[in-house]
Amino acid sequence: MNFQVTVLKILVSYPDGFAVMVDLKRDMAILATSGRDWAERTKRLAARVPELDIFSQGLVERLNGGWRITEKGRAVLGFMEAKPAETTTESAAPAVEPPASSPAASTPLAARRSGRSQRLQRRRAVRERARAKAC
Repeated sequence: MNFQVTVLKILVSYPDGFAVMVDLKRDMAILATSGRDWAERTKRLAARVPELDIFSQGLVERLNGGWRITEKGRAVLGFMEAKPAETTTESAAPAVEPPASSPAASTPLAARRSGRSQRLQRRRAVRERARAKAC
């Protein structure tokens, strides 16, 4: 499993792209034990950006006990997830930078969210409501 790709995928599934460390660790553990499919998928995605470093490249920022994906991080993830036909030729593709990181670049990503990530969001919302009621 590629840690950095997994972090990007988890953060993009949260509202506003922010997750506290407890939730991030829990989601990482779930994905790490989900089988070979996830590990193979993250390897394929990571191969699209071989020099990936989510912190030094400004793709993820640390805030208030958690991490948040930046617009640049969303654009890089979109680049990694794009089908080869959607991108320019592989030799012309940048090694680190995605295509133009405009707000429109992240829009197709939201449309492609899997049912699983939507279910995770609903579960998180239910847990947050339960926590709020308990206080």
